[in-house]
Amino acid sequence: QVQLVESGGGLVQAGGSLRLSCAASGRTSSNWAVGWFRQAPGKEREFVAAITNIGGRTGYADSVKGRFTISRDNVKNTVYLQMNSLKPEDTAVYYCAARFQVSRSVTTNGNEYTYWGQGTQVTVSA
Repeated sequence: QVQLVESGGGLVQAGGSLRLSCAASGRTSSNWAVGWFRQAPGKEREFVAAITNIGGRTGYADSVKGRFTISRDNVKNTVYLQMNSLKPEDTAVYYCAARFQVSRSVTTNGNEYTYWGQGTQVTVSA
């Protein structure tokens, strides 16, 4: 079993930055692929960013490309999502998810992830 805990959410003004963390405990290794997803009130969950477990390849939704950066620290078993130039439309609950199936491709489908965190609220004021 793997437990994921997100942190780093909060309230920020438009144009500001936040760094989200996703810390893993339990069965952990460097071979976990991680995705960040978000869900705004009344909307479907959507893919934000992901990093593969082989090669560390990253992928981003078009809406965040150039503003968000996903990275990992295998020593700390933590994946980060650095969010810059935040916009009010980035307001949502952000979730991290993990999978251990080996893949060199970025996984954008939430249904392909096995473990999920509880989410952290990000609110961007205009």
